Amino acid sequence: MKVSKQSKNGFAFFGLVFGLVTMAIVFYFGVILISPKLPPIPFVSASSIDLNTKDDENDLRNRIQIEKIGIEVPFSVGDEQVLELGAWHRHPENGNPEQGGNFVLAAHRFEIGNNPGQTRAKSPFYKIDNLDYGDDIRVFYEGKWYDYKVNKKYEVPPTALYIEEKSNEAKLTLYSCSLSGAAAGRFVIEAIPK
Repeated sequence: MKVSKQSKNGFAFFGLVFGLVTMAIVFYFGVILISPKLPPIPFVSASSIDLNTKDDENDLRNRIQIEKIGIEVPFSVGDEQVLELGAWHRHPENGNPEQGGNFVLAAHRFEIGNNPGQTRAKSPFYKIDNLDYGDDIRVFYEGKWYDYKVNKKYEVPPTALYIEEKSNEAKLTLYSCSLSGAAAGRFVIEAIPK
């Protein structure tokens, strides 16, 4: 049986289009998956809110700023839905920068978005494990800046609710899921006021 030249050209064209589409899909998802690993852009918000300056007197939103990992993220009280906007101030009755106690903030470590920018925005605590003892953390809370220094870092199982308990000492507790997922555990950073 003889295959016509037109048939051969049709198969070649289909193969070329299929190959290009496959490569584009692989490239797209590859970029999304590696985007949180790209170097941080200092003071680019990990949310859709523009928080580009260190001490903007007109920006009164509560936020956390960690220069070492290049994030400035708004935080708010509420339920888990606030994680889509930044960080979640967990159990505000247990502490805040102004009154002391255990000031707890949680945020996503890795959430895939539709593009690299969205993936970064949804993953503000991706590099939380890069923080070391003595690193600086700044918090803007109710119109005032508060400075903290990292003094502990550790991992706990997802059932370790004690990390959110009240404390007699003033401290900041940051936590996020491990990169393996929520069921694998939590990575925790504690910091004390300077």
